[in-house]
Amino acid sequence: MPTRHSPDLIVVGAGVVGAACAFYAARAGLTVTVIDRGPVAGGTTGAGEGNLLVSDKEPGPELELALFSARLWRELADELPSAVEYEPKGGLVVAEDGEGLAALRDLAGRQRARGVTADDVPAGRLAELEPHLAPGLAGGVHYPQDAQVQPALAAAHLLRAAGDRVRLRAGELVTAVLTGPGGEVRGVRTPSGEVHAPFVVNAAGTWGGEVAGLAGVGLPVLPRRGFVLVTEPLPRVVRHKVYAADYVADVASDSAALQTSAVVEGTPAGPVLIGASRERVGFDRTPSVEALTRLAAQAVRLFPVLGAVRAIRAYAGFRPYLPDHLPAVGADPRRPGLLHACGHEGAGIGLAPATGHIVAALASGGKLPLDIHPFRPERFEGGPGEAAEPFGRLP
Repeated sequence: MPTRHSPDLIVVGAGVVGAACAFYAARAGLTVTVIDRGPVAGGTTGAGEGNLLVSDKEPGPELELALFSARLWRELADELPSAVEYEPKGGLVVAEDGEGLAALRDLAGRQRARGVTADDVPAGRLAELEPHLAPGLAGGVHYPQDAQVQPALAAAHLLRAAGDRVRLRAGELVTAVLTGPGGEVRGVRTPSGEVHAPFVVNAAGTWGGEVAGLAGVGLPVLPRRGFVLVTEPLPRVVRHKVYAADYVADVASDSAALQTSAVVEGTPAGPVLIGASRERVGFDRTPSVEALTRLAAQAVRLFPVLGAVRAIRAYAGFRPYLPDHLPAVGADPRRPGLLHACGHEGAGIGLAPATGHIVAALASGGKLPLDIHPFRPERFEGGPGEAAEPFGRLP
């Protein structure tokens, strides 16, 4: 087949992570082709709430990545259009009882030691931050570095801001990763032809394991389903991103069973978003009455005023889950030229700029901003996981 374009870098996936990879690679002087079987932000990104969190991360490599990414998001907020709705609203994590508050303050203390701003909020001051919060809570911690963005618009504007160094090919399925005689990556194949490049970036989200498989390597990415409830437009009744302390434990859990812990936040457009549920059910999009009922009840428990508010819709998405809850970011020594940028679970939107920055540095020979050894893709053994559908089929 003929070669239609020979960029420096091919990015498979046009979600916010892939868009960030393209943006920073273009800034480093590289030409980029972004290929996605669907539209921009047609997968996990388009189903996300837009969380940019440091509050939910234990001290360790993911928190370091999140702090770096938070700085990059603040820079991007000055560069991207206001349509991306970057909002440094801050987060408020609350505890219902003394035991939960002690655990929350312990986490906050350890996070502060790693550079997180975390302010203890006694019970009597919670209403100053959130006037409609339920009474009787034991206290909380305020995280001013938490923020929010409109994820689909952020992905689109990152690609646009990259300029003419980036070419987007939406609606094209990658059917093969091309390799040379030494096993090195040489590009990809789609139904419309071959695209040659010395680097291919796997930014395929929940299908990251399938793309890795096309390159002949294993990466155990699994889809982890979540639902979001959307209310009717309201005045700003929720000022911050608010959740109960048990949310952190749910994020770190390995359970495949349904877990729910309400995360409640207002939006500039008026609706309140209510997440978050987690369960591993493959790519099954069937609405779960149990999950939605739990989320609604937990949200009302935090904000009783929502008990009289209508939920006008709900939607599902799939987080790209890896067994140790860390993303795969970096070069794959098993396949020279293959770079991974996937497996971020529910933190992909928040971690996208840092991931893109790292990928761009690896492809251009630049300096890495932090230690990426914990994210090395070859740390897993075995095949590409239990993906319920092949990469070539829409879930």
